[in-house]
Amino acid sequence: MNAAQLIATVGGVGYLRPAPGTWGSLAALPLAWLIHQAGGFPALALATLAAFLGGLWATGVMTAGRDDHDPSEIVIDEVAGQFLALWAISLPAWLHGLDISVLWPGWVSAFVLFRLFDITKPGWVGRADRRGDPMGVMLDDIIAGAFAAIGTALLAGLSHGVLGL
Repeated sequence: MNAAQLIATVGGVGYLRPAPGTWGSLAALPLAWLIHQAGGFPALALATLAAFLGGLWATGVMTAGRDDHDPSEIVIDEVAGQFLALWAISLPAWLHGLDISVLWPGWVSAFVLFRLFDITKPGWVGRADRRGDPMGVMLDDIIAGAFAAIGTALLAGLSHGVLGL
């Protein structure tokens, strides 16, 4: 397995069936936990950027000369998007010195919302996906991750009474 395949498939996770995108998102969860434990939110933010940039390069290499601009085995985009979705719990945990593990409802909502937005591709997510290039492959998941992070933060606000409901 060459470097581009290793990155794009997240060490081969993208070859798992069925639903390789879901497997990629699931793989991102323990990785995000380890990264957050090692360096808090700043480390997860840097890892998200690294996954995006590395994924952009690896996707370009793996799809060069192919008709399929987004083969299912490429799951680094799911990892980058899932990392971004988890910012909604990583940042507050880091700011308040909380153990991120106790924020388990946020882990669940970030995962479920990310998969929902990634699969259904509403609005900007679908527009990015239709680009048909490596940037589109990565960007649709980043946008889905941002939507999931916003949704997770809103759900946390509702749950903790911040919104007064």
